[in-house]
Amino acid sequence: MATLDQFQGCLLGLALGDALGAPVEGGIVERLVWRVIGTTRNGEMRWTDDTQMTIDLIESFLAKGTFDPEDLAARFAASYRWSRGYGPATAKTLKRISRGADWREANRSVYPSGSFGNGAAMRAPVLGLIYANRPEALAQAAPLTASVTHAHAIGMEGAVLLALATDLAARGCGSRELLQQATAQCALEPFTLRLAIALAWLESEQNVSTAEIVRQLGHGIAAHESCVTAVYLALRFRNQTFMELQRFLAAIQGDVDTIGAMAGAIWGAENGAANLPPEPLEKLEQRERLIRLATSLHRQVTEAPRAESK
Repeated sequence: MATLDQFQGCLLGLALGDALGAPVEGGIVERLVWRVIGTTRNGEMRWTDDTQMTIDLIESFLAKGTFDPEDLAARFAASYRWSRGYGPATAKTLKRISRGADWREANRSVYPSGSFGNGAAMRAPVLGLIYANRPEALAQAAPLTASVTHAHAIGMEGAVLLALATDLAARGCGSRELLQQATAQCALEPFTLRLAIALAWLESEQNVSTAEIVRQLGHGIAAHESCVTAVYLALRFRNQTFMELQRFLAAIQGDVDTIGAMAGAIWGAENGAANLPPEPLEKLEQRERLIRLATSLHRQVTEAPRAESK
């Protein structure tokens, strides 16, 4: 079981990576927009939909004690705000749910095969702590929570990968074993091929350039073009500082906030909140709320086995 510090590190690392990545993402128009809306009235760094949907996921679990897709869909829809930077497909899906559509229909209303974006994976790291060392339960929960908005197999497998990587990193699993276990849980070639590349790079201790990472792993919004990238970077920088990780991520460009959130969550789950950089953390929007949520989640997960044994 992960410690309280690791639960807090995972959620704060996700939100901090998200908030640090958002201002440097996209072209000049996107950056100018975020310059206007990217800070609160108190001057704090705002996070995006990556963190908001993770909050929704945690609050749903705390309320229900399990994952109820109906409740999760309602929370996602109620929390939607354009200013959080939701992807166009997810925005349309959530608006349909708000108007009364069943999530099982809404999640295929934009793409008939479902979305294979990384929007489900970005909120999945906390599942790795909830279902720590329970791969079968995790393999059921991750696709279920993903399918509310991302019904494509690639989108769901990205969520499984991020959840599993977070669990294994929190337990101190070595990079080779972690990637091998992750590969064993992935059935789709877009993930397994990239995981093999990441493993070869880590084993050879290559200082792979940003350009080569983009070329072979990707930096886009699709799950298969960002999830392995995030896992690889979290492992490459696992013994370095959080800010070194995030600076390297910014140089990769692409979907910086989401890759930063996913890698930051894995890094935080392994290294704990105590090792996150204090100055940027002080400027993070709703930091105390995030700490309370992580604390409540740790308590509920820790006490669950006691309840089951009664």
